[in-house]
Amino acid sequence: MSDELGPPSEPDPGLNPEARGAPVAREPWQEPSVEPFTYPESVSPMPRRRSLFRRLIGWLFKGIAAFIVVSVLMVVLFRFVPPPVTLTMLGDALSGHGITKAWMPISQIDPNMARAAIAGEDSTFCAHHGFDIAAMEKAYARNERGGRIRGGSTISQQTAKNVFLIQSGGYPRKALEAWFTVLIEAIWGKRRIMEVYLNVAETGIGTYGVNAGSIRYFGHNASHLSPSEAGRIAAVLPLPKKRAVIAPQGFTRRHGNVLTKRVSVVRNDGLDGCLR
Repeated sequence: MSDELGPPSEPDPGLNPEARGAPVAREPWQEPSVEPFTYPESVSPMPRRRSLFRRLIGWLFKGIAAFIVVSVLMVVLFRFVPPPVTLTMLGDALSGHGITKAWMPISQIDPNMARAAIAGEDSTFCAHHGFDIAAMEKAYARNERGGRIRGGSTISQQTAKNVFLIQSGGYPRKALEAWFTVLIEAIWGKRRIMEVYLNVAETGIGTYGVNAGSIRYFGHNASHLSPSEAGRIAAVLPLPKKRAVIAPQGFTRRHGNVLTKRVSVVRNDGLDGCLR
């Protein structure tokens, strides 16, 4: 019996010819696809922690920058707004003395008061830029010889201290005082410095500003002050807790009389020209 073979089977169309080993015709520009080789991802090393010293330096610089920004903003604010309270006032309040103050614009304060302050505290107020080097050198020389300690601070320096700092503190406080003096000279100007000074300077225990002092001692505000009254208030400014405006004795009385006479000198010589 003869085996009848049918026609040869057709190749399975679903089978890849390359899988059967048969060559596949390609166009000349076609190349077999090859999967790109990918390199394993590199592992980044753990960042090293900065040393404690470097971190401290970073914190220091950040602290200095923050202090500069805050101090400038405070000076700008008080260029337009009266300082509500000072550290010296808070010290009086905590010690039980209380705080008595009555802000008065410089335009309403009798000019004799500013002249008496210039005569007693800072004769070159309108001429310097915050510091009177000659006065500081003279004060240092006098203090070296002994006797009553004299300061060489200008009205600008005293204002910076009274508004932003404490009364004591040594050289660190002096350094901060110099910084704030530069700021208020640049941002406030002379007239504003004198206005703030006359309103925050202590004129007696718990009494701040020449207006509150005038009301306390003379029974009227500071809009009308005689040269004698202005001189007596100015005479107590360096040591308000130890010197008395009413019935002054000894040096305070003599100093007040000298300042009373110098009020006219300040006016006539134009030493208050920056305030007019």
